[in-house]
Amino acid sequence: MSSPPPNYPIPTGLHPIPPSNLDLRPDSAIDQTLLHPLPISSSSKNIWFFWHAGYPSLHPYTRRNIRAWHRRLAPHGWVIRVLDLAPNSPLNISNYLDVSDPQLFPAAFRDGTIGGAYALQHASDLVRWPLLLRYGGVYADVGLLQIGDLDRLWSATVGSAGSRFEVLAYDDGGGVGRGLCNYFLGSGKGNELFARCQRLLVELWEGRTSTEGMHASPLLKGVPLLEGTFSFEEEEGKAVIGHEEARRMLSDYIVQGQVMTLVMNLVDVEGGWDGPGYVKEHVYGIEFMVGAQLINELTAWDGGLAFRLMSLEMPREGEGESEEQKRAREIVETILRKSFGFKLAHGMILKAYKHTLGSLWRENEGSDDVVGTYAHWLRYAMVYWTQDEIPSPVEYKGNEPYKIGPMLREE
Repeated sequence: MSSPPPNYPIPTGLHPIPPSNLDLRPDSAIDQTLLHPLPISSSSKNIWFFWHAGYPSLHPYTRRNIRAWHRRLAPHGWVIRVLDLAPNSPLNISNYLDVSDPQLFPAAFRDGTIGGAYALQHASDLVRWPLLLRYGGVYADVGLLQIGDLDRLWSATVGSAGSRFEVLAYDDGGGVGRGLCNYFLGSGKGNELFARCQRLLVELWEGRTSTEGMHASPLLKGVPLLEGTFSFEEEEGKAVIGHEEARRMLSDYIVQGQVMTLVMNLVDVEGGWDGPGYVKEHVYGIEFMVGAQLINELTAWDGGLAFRLMSLEMPREGEGESEEQKRAREIVETILRKSFGFKLAHGMILKAYKHTLGSLWRENEGSDDVVGTYAHWLRYAMVYWTQDEIPSPVEYKGNEPYKIGPMLREE
């Protein structure tokens, strides 16, 4: 990364990372390491990403995301891998998992027949739990910016033999609804929550080539449809998508999240599973809105505004601060202090908002990496500084399960 200009202030609540704890080689050297990662070992310190066409085809801003993960975590023994479906690629998923195994992958994945507008997103959904179950570690979307000290949090939870926590994730259920976001999932090998989720997800895919209509499966009975933080009404051709239809579409799109909600809220005496009890005891949930969506909340989900603010140049020495610069500074300082990460939004959300910060960084190549801008200040901080504290977990409360009985029995 470029050296910072002198007016990159370090916010309170953060401290510099010693250079010896960072991999500060040039980008080209980092890329070579990412393309040729170390072999699998007995360690669960694995960071898993997936991009169907391979790391070299990633958009530049997401390559910067992944390099930042590597620079921070590799010196602590983590190995970052970006798996793919590219023919003859050494990082092809088939070199890590048996893609012919029907317990790991549904027929649509095995045959390459996943369809629908979000086929690639659903393919990436289907590799997450099999990787974690076999190897352990953290699965993250390529659009997730890591801010907090993941190695410290891991060492205090999943990575500690004395910890009661077995799962790391962002929680979007508020502690009562018990729901997890699928863009960041961490566990050791063979985790029993994720093992049950895997079985249910593969069962839901049986005989299907897309997730359309999965929300209505009897196996998900009792799981509320997802609510967006936005209005989803829009014109699609000549049809108007109303609120309830939008909830169904969103629930199909994030069916992996619906699966986790069902399993977390399942009591299956025959199968020896008490979902609410397991979650309360073993899931370290980070509140997701502050934890990973705060830029969106601070800009009222206005992607154009977020992009404009992050693209502003910071005041030079001796210059005053405009109102927009003040707002941009407060956003960067707030997320660096409070957020464990930031999930750049793409996918179905673009039906509602047309633009997000992530989509505009994609369209305006290099705009997230201009020295002297608030975006670059954020990117610099993600590599060179870390938070003084790790985030507190959500306190899970008791509530009635959504389902009582065997997981795969239709109600």
